[in-house]
Amino acid sequence: MAQAAKALEQVQCFGRKKTAVAVTYCKRGCGLIKINGCPIELVEPEILRFKAFEPILLLGKSRFAGVDMRIRVKGGGHTSQIYAIRQSIAKALVAFYQKYVDEQSKKEIKDILVRYDRTLLVADPRRCEPKKFGGRGARARFQKSYR
Repeated sequence: MAQAAKALEQVQCFGRKKTAVAVTYCKRGCGLIKINGCPIELVEPEILRFKAFEPILLLGKSRFAGVDMRIRVKGGGHTSQIYAIRQSIAKALVAFYQKYVDEQSKKEIKDILVRYDRTLLVADPRRCEPKKFGGRGARARFQKSYR
């Protein structure tokens, strides 16, 4: 029974940005991180690749060496997907350390991430406001003529 529990040491976390949702499965392993089946080093667009790497660069590769992460992401655009990925990576590592390592190292990780950027752990609740009648957008109105 203890063997089965040891084999299933995994956590599942999600990250969100606008309509993009990234789900990360984090388990004991050798440091593999794959996004939709591709290595994280091949993330497109190349300009935003650094953003996906932020949690890894902040915390150091040593903390990620003992875990494998599989990330599925869908919805939204390129930028939103990258931000959802980075949030889910950070949240998954914190959850894994809390559940299977120890509370002290989990607190260290959390403090480092929050000090750098709060959105790595806390979702941004802003959503696009729907368009209303009488104008071109949510708030803009058509021009009015009095004469």
